[in-house]
Amino acid sequence: MRGINLTAELNLPQLQTQRDPSGAQTMWQPRLARRKSLDIVLKSVVLLATLCAIFALIYLLHTIAGQGIEGLSWEFLDRFPSRFAHKAGIKSALYGSAYIALLTAVFAVPLGIGTAVYLEEFAADTRLRRMIDLNISNLAGVPSIVYGMLGLAVFVRTLGMGRSLLAGALTMALLILPIIVVAAREALKGVPTGVRYAALALGATRWQTVRSHVLPAAMPGILTGVILAMARAAGETAPLILIGALNFVAFTPEGPLDSFTVLPIQIYNWASRPQEEFHAIAASGIIVLLSLLILTNAVAILLRQRFQRRLPW
Repeated sequence: MRGINLTAELNLPQLQTQRDPSGAQTMWQPRLARRKSLDIVLKSVVLLATLCAIFALIYLLHTIAGQGIEGLSWEFLDRFPSRFAHKAGIKSALYGSAYIALLTAVFAVPLGIGTAVYLEEFAADTRLRRMIDLNISNLAGVPSIVYGMLGLAVFVRTLGMGRSLLAGALTMALLILPIIVVAAREALKGVPTGVRYAALALGATRWQTVRSHVLPAAMPGILTGVILAMARAAGETAPLILIGALNFVAFTPEGPLDSFTVLPIQIYNWASRPQEEFHAIAASGIIVLLSLLILTNAVAILLRQRFQRRLPW
């Protein structure tokens, strides 16, 4: 019976061979020692980069805490900015940041999640949809100053909103909208297809399937994207400066069309002054801003874990 070459029949890769000095053919030997050495070098480089980043972060936090911890008090939170460092506070910036974050979330989160649901669950795979997908991915990487120019041209001047809270919130909503859409779509893609098929097989409509099964299953990933987007919005300064957020505000906004300032702008204003006293209260403002970001992220993480515990897989 003629022998069968299993390697050729199954299209298996040929084993590499080499010849020793005597001319005899021997099996190829992998360079295990070299591979292990390269693996150790790569792990060491990655570990060193991680430690450098951690040490830099610890140093920055230690420096900020050392300069600003003494200036933290209820009076600092309840006073308006002043030309004198010992009388200055962040009340107006704190209110402005809270209003901007709230209005941005109101505009961006429902619109971003709705766009992701439509594109992922209902839109047909056409050339127009692929073009929209490409543009959304590109918009997620556009510099923030471009959104500031867009907000200045559209909301401040064309629509006549002026340099107001509403114009700032709409500009920040445009900034974080692509991030929310991309993150929500990836979360929807992670839901097993069997969940959709099971709901449709039991007679549910496509909207009932998405509302009752797909969205709850994708909510942990969607909340992660919202957390990252809102954190970026809270720390952005360039778009708000461009649309006219003020450096010195001695009042709290009472409506969406009032002037405003935010914590990053107030911190930058103090840090740019030559007096050391203003540098100290700038550090205090940084501590407040970091505390607010950590608090809001912690709440969002708790909500994400609560939704994640409900998943059957």
